[in-house]
Amino acid sequence: MSDVPAGLTRLVQPVDPRATWGLPALGQLPTRLELEPLVTRILAPNPSGMTLDGTNTYLVGAPGSGEAMLIDPGPDDPAHLDQVCVALADRQARCVAILVTHHHADHAAAALPWGAQFAAPVAAADPAVAGPGGQVLEPGERLRLAGTAIEVVSTPGHCADHLAFRIESGAVLVGDHVLGRGTSVVTHPEGDVLAYLESLRRVHDLGPAALYPGHGPELTEDPLAVLDFYLAHRAFREQQILTLLSDAAHQVSALVAIIYADVPRALWPAAEQSTRAALAKLQAQGRVLIEADTARLSE
Repeated sequence: MSDVPAGLTRLVQPVDPRATWGLPALGQLPTRLELEPLVTRILAPNPSGMTLDGTNTYLVGAPGSGEAMLIDPGPDDPAHLDQVCVALADRQARCVAILVTHHHADHAAAALPWGAQFAAPVAAADPAVAGPGGQVLEPGERLRLAGTAIEVVSTPGHCADHLAFRIESGAVLVGDHVLGRGTSVVTHPEGDVLAYLESLRRVHDLGPAALYPGHGPELTEDPLAVLDFYLAHRAFREQQILTLLSDAAHQVSALVAIIYADVPRALWPAAEQSTRAALAKLQAQGRVLIEADTARLSE
């Protein structure tokens, strides 16, 4: 990599605090786990390079209330539905509402069919996800369901309609805004890095007691440290781009090949989308120009 500017090798990559937490290895999450009295996690059987262990579906409700809300039902998979029904039965609860963090199919595909099956309304920021008769959620809204309260937190960036949900224990269900492993992808043109960074700071300001992500293990040891790492990681990627462009203009694909050289090539398409989203932010700030798929520093 002799063609890489020396400044790139001098950049200090932020350290992921989760590296020392002893989290379950990829593929080792249990299918079902009670995270706290209010919350049970059920893992959907849809693992992949993008969904990690699979989609985390959450049942949230006060013990003994006889009710639970379902957050991010995930794929419309019969085996997954069976697991959710068993978890509801073990809680002696019925599903009274389905909440969705965002419209991506690995989180939302089952919302309307399961809503019909449970006779439970669907609530989301996107009217198409909520469906006819559903509820369109507003930032800051506070819902009282299943014997508990849940606050709607606007977290756009991963996509425009992304929400998080803060529960009474202080935990925040963060969907794809924060992952249990690695970092979330902000794609272009759907994602918005400026909005994503603002959303990270918004969740940080909540002082979450725990982060329950849409994929990967729960983050309970030091949630604020994870959010700090996410912010530092975005700043690091941005600085890598600016350092490379300070030497010469680069095609986007060339930036990806250098910056993500140690990442499996199968993930490069997602990395390219993330790089394009970062470049769009820098261009909006007047720091970079992009012409004919080539990026250079603004004069």
